[in-house]
Amino acid sequence: MGDSSPAAAARGLTKTYGRGDAQVHALCGVDLDLPRGRFTAIMGPSGSGKSTLMHCLAGLDQPSGGTVTVAGTDLGSLGDDALTVFRREHVGFVFQSFNLLPMLTAAENIVLPLELGGRRVDDAVRKRVRTLADALGVADRLGHRPAELSGGQQQRIAIARALITEPVLLFADEPTGNLDSATSAEVLRQLRRSARELGQTVVMVTHEREAARYADDVVTMRDGRIV
Repeated sequence: MGDSSPAAAARGLTKTYGRGDAQVHALCGVDLDLPRGRFTAIMGPSGSGKSTLMHCLAGLDQPSGGTVTVAGTDLGSLGDDALTVFRREHVGFVFQSFNLLPMLTAAENIVLPLELGGRRVDDAVRKRVRTLADALGVADRLGHRPAELSGGQQQRIAIARALITEPVLLFADEPTGNLDSATSAEVLRQLRRSARELGQTVVMVTHEREAARYADDVVTMRDGRIV
């Protein structure tokens, strides 16, 4: 499989919640390719289906119909356990609430996904932590606990944690939702840098036009469709 293939693709994706009159069509036949090494923003108002699309692409939610392929694997072909392992190894997440563990240092938070996956933290891992921390401008904060870090620094540690597993896809769900505008700009620049300098495929869900301006590609959703 050549690298010209997309990092992820959706074909004919539908997602329906509820039954009968109460049915809600969250996704109505979405086709989407996410090119490798690019920063894609998925935009749309609340209820447009953008979060449902992200959850299906990330393997967090199963579509009602259609297919999702990530790194050449059809997610629909995986059982629950295999899907959990696939997600842990191939997908990274950055949430607006950071989700850092307060009792761990920044460095310990970054390596946590590897430890949960049973991987030993060796010199190669420590080197990658330093490389990511350097790239994200938090190399001098690795020994600090989250309470000793600013919001922007915490979010950058969260980005490093999401990147440590070298995921095929990095999903950022409203990553600037809890940040002031200066810190937001800083975090968005880091996500863009992850795509440009680290070759990372980044997918950001946002309703903020200002945030979407940092992306290479913008996909706009309305009523469960790409418009």
